[in-house]
Amino acid sequence: MKYLDEFRDPVLAKKILAQIKAAVTRPWVIMEICGGQTHSIIRNGIDQVLPPEIELVHGPGCPVCVTPLEIIDKAIAIASRPEVIFTSFGDMLRVPGSEKDLFMVKSEGGDVRTVYSPLEAVTIARENPDKEVVFFAVGFETTAPGNAMAIHQAHEEGITNFSELVSHVLVPPAMEALLSAPQNRVQAYLAAGHVCTIMGWKEYEPIAEKYKVPIVPTGFEPLDILEGILLAVRQLEAGRYEVENQYVRSVRREGNRSAQDLIQEVYEVAPRKWRGIGEIPQSGMRIRKKYAAYDAERKFSVGDIHTAEPELCISGTILQGLKKPPECPAFGKECTPMTPLGATMVSGEGACAAYFKYQRLEV
Repeated sequence: MKYLDEFRDPVLAKKILAQIKAAVTRPWVIMEICGGQTHSIIRNGIDQVLPPEIELVHGPGCPVCVTPLEIIDKAIAIASRPEVIFTSFGDMLRVPGSEKDLFMVKSEGGDVRTVYSPLEAVTIARENPDKEVVFFAVGFETTAPGNAMAIHQAHEEGITNFSELVSHVLVPPAMEALLSAPQNRVQAYLAAGHVCTIMGWKEYEPIAEKYKVPIVPTGFEPLDILEGILLAVRQLEAGRYEVENQYVRSVRREGNRSAQDLIQEVYEVAPRKWRGIGEIPQSGMRIRKKYAAYDAERKFSVGDIHTAEPELCISGTILQGLKKPPECPAFGKECTPMTPLGATMVSGEGACAAYFKYQRLEV
């Protein structure tokens, strides 16, 4: 398949792997930020063919996984209202809240719909003026431009029955939070290539310098990941701590400025809670006052919903790279894709889901 097989070439993969083995002389811990990268690593067995000196740990780069339980409960409260059409990408529907998930709300008669674009939700609002249409705006910087465009378009058209429940998070503050934690083990990052496509890599440069960690924006195919590891290892071995772009076919240092401008127009930086981690200062986005009419949390007065995370689920330590899914006592037992305790087991980018799907039952 053109443009895909090129990045899955086994001959070239062996060459890069040989270069990694030749470069490494001591143990290193490298974190891949994105859950998409995690799934590629586990699916292709990349971690199993690396030299034993290199340990890959999985980061908080799954937007579904880091959405806090209380946001899910807010979504459920809004979706249960008879006047609401609640729209979302499909990966949020099975994420468990305190008592139910959005699929259960749908089974109980709630109008919960899967959409493939936030602009589709705006169309639904346009076609259903007697209903309140809410879009569940979850994600990192990658999805923020499209979600911002939905609000911008609704505002331009004067559509007043559309709003968003926002749970947007930002990658750089989370990276810093992990690096500054007393239990931190991360010595280098494979940064999320799609996030960097939007935001560029300028904001990573002060992090690399401050914490003395190489940061390598990396793609998602096997050769991308292997090359990203090679670049990180070479820096570590040489004592260099720079941002080095592996994902050259997509990422530029300045990113996509038009997308950044749109994000800044609609959203502003704010503190944000992360599932299993807690609140990280200035790590999220919220809707600006100019567009307050499109803020579902305000419109439906659910801001006072606060929920504690379940104690049995250790997704927080997994998302911080401190443990891996098989180390959880509930993994594959109380917690499965059919009976999930947390989002990391049901998300298409969740680490627990990857280990379960590809039968990695041991560390």
